[in-house]
Amino acid sequence: MSLDSKDSWLVRVIGFISRGMLTVSGVMILVMAFTATYGVVRRYVMHSPEPYSYEIGVMMLLWCFVLSVAELQRQERHLRGDFVLSRLPQSFQFLINRILAPLLALLCSAVLAWKGWDAAMFSLRIGERSISSWSEPLFPVKLMIPVGYGFLFIVAISQFIQGMLSLVKRSQKQVDAASRRVM
Repeated sequence: MSLDSKDSWLVRVIGFISRGMLTVSGVMILVMAFTATYGVVRRYVMHSPEPYSYEIGVMMLLWCFVLSVAELQRQERHLRGDFVLSRLPQSFQFLINRILAPLLALLCSAVLAWKGWDAAMFSLRIGERSISSWSEPLFPVKLMIPVGYGFLFIVAISQFIQGMLSLVKRSQKQVDAASRRVM
């Protein structure tokens, strides 16, 4: 199991899966647009409102977010304080971007996946259903939270290990450069 480069097979597999999850998220946005349009047409043109398009939109909005968050983390496209970071020395920028940020993502995603799993299993155990007229089961909706954040956890572990390996390599290069100067 090698994570020492962006070309390792494990990093490529993680990237493939997270890009797939992002693609599914994008398709869901299109489905949400069509169902919202359908709901509006039914309500305002046909004067026959239906309750399903709103419920589908809410479910898919949650799924879109949790399925895309891992790829956003992998591409380092989350919002961050670049304004502040750019004023710090390169070594601090490296530590914050490559070590601290993945570590914090790892910790947060672990808690969200764990508690999300508990909530999903509780929902399944009690047969929780929505209070809408459709009354769909909520277990599948709640299950997407630990799935999405569980994969974010995997991405964060990969980034943290890559950051630590880069830190070791940087330190080794500095030691080698210092030893060459002494000689």
